[in-house]
Amino acid sequence: MDMRPLKQFLALADTLHFGRASELCHVSPSTLSRTIRQLEQNLEVPLFERDNRHVALTPQGLIFQEYARDTLAQWEVLRHTLSRHADELAGEISIYCSVTASYSFLYDLLSDFRLRHPRIELKLHTGDPAESMSRVLDGEEDMAITPRPRGVPSPLAFKSLTRSPLVFIAPAAQADWIPGTPESPSATQWQNVPMILSEAGLSREYADTWFKALGVAPRIYAQVAGHEAIVSMVGLGFGVGVVPKIVLDNSPLVERVRVLPVKPELPHYDVGLCVLNRRLKSPLIQALWDEVVER
Repeated sequence: MDMRPLKQFLALADTLHFGRASELCHVSPSTLSRTIRQLEQNLEVPLFERDNRHVALTPQGLIFQEYARDTLAQWEVLRHTLSRHADELAGEISIYCSVTASYSFLYDLLSDFRLRHPRIELKLHTGDPAESMSRVLDGEEDMAITPRPRGVPSPLAFKSLTRSPLVFIAPAAQADWIPGTPESPSATQWQNVPMILSEAGLSREYADTWFKALGVAPRIYAQVAGHEAIVSMVGLGFGVGVVPKIVLDNSPLVERVRVLPVKPELPHYDVGLCVLNRRLKSPLIQALWDEVVER
């Protein structure tokens, strides 16, 4: 059976860009266009709305997207079950994580796994950790290294890899807006501090809760995607930021910032691997999941 049309459809559904999707699938844009037209002709419905500048899934396309993901997952399980070499896993696993997580965890997680399962192809996508869990829930990724939310959604399984404190960081150079006594904060002391915070995610939730308890609305200088960018902006002297200490420890700019001994301290960041429970039926996903020793 030829599963390439479904893979090409999913690449376009995920990127909504013919050029990027064709590169991912190693086909020409014209070949990708023919594949999509053939699918639409067979189904007798439009899967995408498209013009020269815009590509979007139709309601029928959203339904077919879920079908395509489930079909490819079931095909993988069936192919492994029927294979004469069932003891040798083969296929593809996609993993989403932040840049920091990619060099903090992936080597230990994948080095032995690659030796044991050389026919499994691992695809790594990096980005804002605030998006990681939703990408797994939406079926865009097989797994993600992500902070544990206050409540793990019931469709997900989660294994902890490490814990890291969330810290306030300030420029190494002194500035008159940096709180002089962060260990005993007050609303007056913090109301004019320029803050550089994540656009979304757990660190933003905890920071907002901290300021609310202090009785002051933070003065937001910038909202950014990704903690690494916060360290950069703080190092340049634009304000005070909130990041997991593991990000700071792995940053090349660590010497340009300092940790403020703020009280009360923010909660710890529990970083782990998450996957949809139903995807654990895949021998490939289960093999990598079993590789993780929860801490």
